[in-house]
Amino acid sequence: QVGSVLKTPKFPIWLCSINGMHGVLFSTNRLLLSDWKMEHVFHLYFYNGQRGQTRTAHLTVDTHSHHWEEGRPEATSSPGKRSPSLEMAIRTRWPGASVSWNGTDPFF
Repeated sequence: QVGSVLKTPKFPIWLCSINGMHGVLFSTNRLLLSDWKMEHVFHLYFYNGQRGQTRTAHLTVDTHSHHWEEGRPEATSSPGKRSPSLEMAIRTRWPGASVSWNGTDPFF
């Protein structure tokens, strides 16, 4: 269970511990925390400093998408489908959001 204060910090920066590894999830748009309209479609970045991660992952989060209308087999509601742990962590703050990895293979 994530506390409400941890879900809404003063700056759009979240320190994460995912699968025993630490990383930073952040946004360059500070309005993300103060203007609810910015939470429709926005960008997050994730960096964990591990040797295997050569660049910061750029994620697009859509909190109003209707993935079930698009007919995509990778929809998060598909039976037996397991979402990457980073996406599950993002959904603790934005339930039901779709996350695009923008061409990067999900690694968490």
